[in-house]
This record gives sequence, structure tokens and C-alpha cells, in this order.
Amino acid sequence: MNIKEQAIKKLANSMRIYVETHIDFQRLKSIDIEEAVDNLDRAFESKLEAFHSLYDVTKGDFDYFSYADTASLILMRNAIHHRDHLLFQSWNHNMALDQGYKNHLGAEFLLAGYAVLDSPVRMRYFYKLEDFYLRIDESLQSPYIESRMGSKNRKKLLNQLESELNFQVIKQKAETERYPIKQVYINVMPIFISAVCRVFTALKEKGVEFKGFDAKAYETPFTNELTVDFSKVIYEPLRIM
Repeated sequence: MNIKEQAIKKLANSMRIYVETHIDFQRLKSIDIEEAVDNLDRAFESKLEAFHSLYDVTKGDFDYFSYADTASLILMRNAIHHRDHLLFQSWNHNMALDQGYKNHLGAEFLLAGYAVLDSPVRMRYFYKLEDFYLRIDESLQSPYIESRMGSKNRKKLLNQLESELNFQVIKQKAETERYPIKQVYINVMPIFISAVCRVFTALKEKGVEFKGFDAKAYETPFTNELTVDFSKVIYEPLRIM
């Protein structure tokens, strides 16, 4: 097994572990909510780490920064990996731990996501929309700006997120309906699905093989079945009662 095949296997394995953790979340949350939330958060972060490992060994085969979905996963991974800030904490972390929801009683949130076509995928994982902007939008003068990227690359990525992932459309809807930006969350699961589909398909076309049980199980869905339509933004208002 070469290093590219090994990286695909690692990513597929982390994806399978996340699904298992997600399935167990409902059982575990009634026993120990902190453990349930932390397990799911670490499982999602493990997927981002594995995606970055794949990027490390295949960036010569595929330009990850030419597309908003793949570039945003690297942005999220780097932010979480270095963790010198409080950005990119999940909805579950903010609301379920230490009864965080009590700080927002009566407030309405706007949850935004995208259509995954012809798929039974129902898993959701939310980060604040604001966190993406605080990481790369220089106009906000955020202390959490991604300093490892140059100004040109930050502006390019911001434009990609706003145009390809419709962040600007989502932000405009929130402003029109008077949602504070801190109360807007993005379901990043479709972004992850789209990014993996894009990379797996490109690598398969280059002849990279999918070896191991998990890699083979995810090969067909992520190269021939799943499609994310970022033009179809799905909104779900949610009031904390």
C-alpha cells in the first residue's frame, strides 16, 4: 500500500468511526452529555485531520485551494489543529455543555445547510458562520485571523466561500431577517461530503486505488453517487425555549 492509498484508507476509516459515534450519540447523551458531545466533536475533528493528511500527500495531484469545499476543510482543520482561539466550537458544544442553551433562552437561531441530492444522508454538524469570517476577513480586524495565509490567499478564500458556498447569500438573509451574525450556524457536513467526493473522484481518475474495507465501502458513494448542490441553501429557524 503506497502513501496515497494509506491516506485514503485513513480518511475512510475516520469517516466510518464518525458515523458510529454519531449513531451512539443519542444513547450516550442521556447518560453523559459531556462525553457524548466530546466524542462527536473529536470524531469530526479526526475526519478533518485525516483529510489534511490526504492533502499532504496528494497536493501534487489535485489543487485543493481551487475549490471552496476542499479549501474550507483545510481552513477548519488548521484552525482547530492550532486552537489558539475559541472559534469553531460546535453547536452541541455551545448549547449542550454546561447547559449553555440557558444563555440563549428566547433567542432564535438560523441554521443553514445545503441539499445532498438523491441521498439519505441526514447527519448534521454545525459551526458558526461568523467563525469563518473572523478567520479570514481582514476587514473585521479579528485577533483570530489566519496568520499562516497571506493577505491575497485570505481574500481569495473569502471570495470562494461567499460565491461557491453562498456564504454571502446566507449572511444577507440573516441580515434581512435581523438575525445577529452570532446566531447563524452552517451545517458543514455537506461541505465535507462535497470535498471528499471531489478529491476521491480526482484521485480515482488518476489511477489511485482504494484499498482496505472502509476505503472500498466509501469509494462508490463518494465517486459516483453523492452530489451536493450549494445553490440550494436550506434554512431552519430554531428558537431556544
